[in-house]
Amino acid sequence: MTPTAIKLHKKSALLELGYADGASYSLEAELLRVYSPSAEVRGHGAGQEVLQVGKRHVAIVAVDAVGNYAVRLTFDDGHNSGLYSWDTLADLARHREARWQDYLARLEAAGASREPLPADTQVINIGPLT
Repeated sequence: MTPTAIKLHKKSALLELGYADGASYSLEAELLRVYSPSAEVRGHGAGQEVLQVGKRHVAIVAVDAVGNYAVRLTFDDGHNSGLYSWDTLADLARHREARWQDYLARLEAAGASREPLPADTQVINIGPLT
């Protein structure tokens, strides 16, 4: 399903998708960021997904067309390696609530937060503690 209009609402951090049938969807920058189709987020195979944390206030700073099949979103945290195909955007739009609830459940299970860490905090992953 190819959108006929894509609008970036920077103030509200929403990407609005419009379709020929009159359907319109708004996707939050945070949702788009944590479900980025990039290898950095999805990994290179099943079970290699990387849970994105601290993205509550992420914003989209640019939307660039990639051919006539996708857009590249650039986020203010520097991420821009995911190509959002029309199918990916339509899937996120149709299943927005389920994806959102899944994301929140995964954060909770990991003991993680949507809130970014303070700028002066450094995280060092040392593996499981025994």
